[in-house]
Formats: sequence, C-alpha cells, structure tokens
Amino acid sequence: MYYVYILQNKVTYKLYIGYTHDLRRRFAEHNAGKSRATAPGIPFELIYYEAYKNKNDALSRERQLK
Repeated sequence: MYYVYILQNKVTYKLYIGYTHDLRRRFAEHNAGKSRATAPGIPFELIYYEAYKNKNDALSRERQLK
C-alpha cells in the first residue's frame, strides 16, 4: 500500500503533504527531524491520509493536493 498524508505543525499550523509506502515509519521520521523538508517545524500531527494500491495513483494524488 501507498499513502498520501497531510501533517500539520502543532505550533504554526502549517501543512505538509507527502506520500510513502510506510506511513508509521515516515511519520516518526518527520517528528524525529530526519526529513530536511520538515525538520525545522517539528512537532507534527497526522491530520489526514489516503491509501492506494498503486504508487502512481498515490503520486498523482499528492501532486493534486500540493
């Protein structure tokens, strides 16, 4: 499965949209500061996600949301 997800910064309320095949691991990486794109804005809250069987569908949806 592939996941498109939306994170929200708990302080600034800014949103981050991404996709992954392992949502739990990726969410933990974001909150541990291991992602360059989100490291300055931790902590994050997972506010939404969608699951897809196909990687291309997930990538397409991620682009659509961005």
